[in-house]
Amino acid sequence: MNRPAPTGEPPSRADVLTARRIVVKVGSSSLTTATGGLDSDRVDALVDVLARTRATGTEIVLVSSGAIAAGLAPLGLTERPRDLARQQAAACVGQGLLVARYTASFARYGLRVGQILLTADDISRRTHYRNAYRALAQVLSMGAVPVVNENDTVATAEIRFGDNDRLAALVAHLVRADLLVLLSDVDGLYDGDPGKPGSRRLREVRGRQDLAGVEIGSTSGSGVGTGGMVTKVEAARIATDAGVSVVLTAARHAADALAGRETGTFFHRTGERAADHLLWLEHASSPRGAVRLTAHAVRTVAQRRGPLLAEGVTRVDGDFVAGDPVELLDESGRVVARGLIGLDARELPRLQGHSTREVVHQDDLVPLAGAALPDPPTALAPPRVRIRIRSAEEYARSRP
Repeated sequence: MNRPAPTGEPPSRADVLTARRIVVKVGSSSLTTATGGLDSDRVDALVDVLARTRATGTEIVLVSSGAIAAGLAPLGLTERPRDLARQQAAACVGQGLLVARYTASFARYGLRVGQILLTADDISRRTHYRNAYRALAQVLSMGAVPVVNENDTVATAEIRFGDNDRLAALVAHLVRADLLVLLSDVDGLYDGDPGKPGSRRLREVRGRQDLAGVEIGSTSGSGVGTGGMVTKVEAARIATDAGVSVVLTAARHAADALAGRETGTFFHRTGERAADHLLWLEHASSPRGAVRLTAHAVRTVAQRRGPLLAEGVTRVDGDFVAGDPVELLDESGRVVARGLIGLDARELPRLQGHSTREVVHQDDLVPLAGAALPDPPTALAPPRVRIRIRSAEEYARSRP
């Protein structure tokens, strides 16, 4: 059954009240003490809220940071280490403490938890992506609460998500969630520094136009996490573009957020739920090369008016094979779309500029934000500086 709507609840929160599957992400600073150890009272308070929501029949997927932070105090560390080896060691110790604490806390309500650790490689490879979905779906179908975290113990700089906000947005689409709730130590998105007088909390964001002029901080002030408001807004964009509404608020307001009461910032969904492989392609894939296009081909792929043909290709970079994700560039080197290539890097140059052979199928390409270009193509944004590469490894290193 659906959760009852609070009296006088504004209609913008209807998506919260009707959500049957919710992804909740909580940051390290909301779970740990100032010295880095787990705060049992904070964990229990969060689980109290999640268990009450679960009791209404709503499925919950918890994306939880905190492994590295939980391992600091037991290892005698006073602050989050900067080197990868000690971060991995802290995660190794802290991950067990974190899941043990969740297991004990959820057990108070007769609920089991299932730990799922992911790296970016698990999302950026389509076969791993499907495996992750099957694992999460099975845990949910058996009545357990999945607790998802980045696998910090083995993740390297090259395969990290960078923050759990982005991971949560991808998981929300992966499990076909109706709602994403981002819990932090800040009670919403402000139009300036929330610590300064005059800053105003944005109650709703209906699209990118509502963020014009908003100053967004880029780092976490707690010292134990890696994210900041930039990562949360980016996660909200990924989720809402994929048809998932988002609530961003402080962890202490979790009960209000999940009850549909007015709290934090509500991000309206702006797009429709896309095919899994398209969201993966846009936000989680690792391009293996790039293909530069004619102006006509750019308009075709950016507006999804048809497939990319070899006659529209002017240059090929990288060492990719058929089925790999590649970036599609305009004549100035600006990325306008991403697609699954249908030809090998060695085969395509022989066909470019004259063949009508299909290079990227229309159903396997994603125009990127701002890439829907009018005719004529003079409205292009200034070109992005791009490095010509000779191999997939060089290409990966050249990406920002």
